[in-house]
Amino acid sequence: MASESPVLGVAIIGAGFSGIGMAIRLHQAGIDDYLVLERAASIGGTWRDNHYPGAACDVESHLYSFSFEPRAHWSRKYSGQAEILDYLQHCVTRYGLAPRIRCNAALAGADYDQAAGLWCLRLADGETLRARVLISAVGALSEPSIAPLPGLAEFRGVQFHSAQWNHQHDLRGKRVAVIGTGASAIQFVPQIAEQAGQLLLFQRTPPWILPKADRRFSATEQRLLQLAPWQKAYRALIYWINESRAPGFTRSSDWLLKPAEAMARHHLQRQVADPALRAALTPDYRIGCKRILIANDYYPALQRPNVQLVQSAISRVGADCIDSADGVRHPVDTLIFATGFRATEYLSGVDIRGRAGLPLGQAWQAGAESYLGIACADFPNFFMLTGPNTGLGHSSMIFMIEAQIHFIRQAIQHLRRANLRSIEVRREVQQAFAREVRQRMASSVWASGCRSWYLDAAGHNTTLWPASTLAYWRRTRHWRASEFALESQA
Repeated sequence: MASESPVLGVAIIGAGFSGIGMAIRLHQAGIDDYLVLERAASIGGTWRDNHYPGAACDVESHLYSFSFEPRAHWSRKYSGQAEILDYLQHCVTRYGLAPRIRCNAALAGADYDQAAGLWCLRLADGETLRARVLISAVGALSEPSIAPLPGLAEFRGVQFHSAQWNHQHDLRGKRVAVIGTGASAIQFVPQIAEQAGQLLLFQRTPPWILPKADRRFSATEQRLLQLAPWQKAYRALIYWINESRAPGFTRSSDWLLKPAEAMARHHLQRQVADPALRAALTPDYRIGCKRILIANDYYPALQRPNVQLVQSAISRVGADCIDSADGVRHPVDTLIFATGFRATEYLSGVDIRGRAGLPLGQAWQAGAESYLGIACADFPNFFMLTGPNTGLGHSSMIFMIEAQIHFIRQAIQHLRRANLRSIEVRREVQQAFAREVRQRMASSVWASGCRSWYLDAAGHNTTLWPASTLAYWRRTRHWRASEFALESQA
């Protein structure tokens, strides 16, 4: 029975960057009655799941890491998946988190018990837990998106999503079809093009791609970066370079975006000589409207004799083929989806119910809405990390995560010091924030007309933060009791 289960101070759902960071900061504040619930068999989140060939981060390593746990010996500017996962495992060991992380513990649902001021958690295996505070750290890039192609169920070959890579399947000599040309595809296509007998790349719209200024760090550089002044200065340099690009996205400033577009066009022209292929790879939307990618080996891979770019839409999948809308039948052995994630369906796989049993999905029926992407009206003592409208197009999400962690930790500390039953963001505060986000979004490059995974089914951008990371940091530095309804213990 739920009433017989022990009460946790804090339940954290997910053991990726945000969940691990939250646990560390709670531990440092002396809050140790928490439990991290992880549905998978190990920690790591996105960097555990995305182990496809060539998987790497497109933010520089020294910024894509916790400010309170810097690493001097990153091997290169843009680290690969294995090195980032190793960093997260190091964090768990360094701060002794393992005893408070429970793997293979998938959350099926959570109900807020208003009388008790507790969240009742239902795990997939039937176990029930109770917690004073519930924190979602599942992230927006956790549920793979599979295109609902006609005839897909008839396909007799091997198929998988890039976030569920099948390393047991040998691609050598196979006729491979890749659907999608986003961030994962531009990393793994060059890798598997060397193995596949034939590779068909189905492209809906081409991405803007910039050169990747990647290289290994020398031993001398790594030694210098062990010294705090150099380390902090280098991290700050990366941060401010990235931050200087924010107005180009958030204010849709042509004069800021044009140099980036010119660089992308030059990169394409320099790497692709064939005019027809170059035209097929040239986007027809403003740079920044969709995610900007970085790669040096993607364009060369598309010019291999065994690689074909298919621009025609897929009309149907057969048992051993794909039919495109131009009437061509393409024989296929292996189908790989590089179709991203259900980023706008935040927490869709978990039944979260707040006051009076209100489902979170129903509260967000007209679009995901929250305060600072962290708190929701009607959902007391519930907080989110990387929630709605906190994604970025220009900098490191770890910076945003740390700002959110700081805000949530302050809220929890106030809840305890004041001996409150619950804290809940005021509806008028949430609504005012939502209006501000919509107004800012209207003048951003993301509202310039392209269709991207940033947008929900209604065309609303519920994914990205429409201002600078510095502005978000300022908003989250201080938790304000005046913005929340505070309920005292009976």
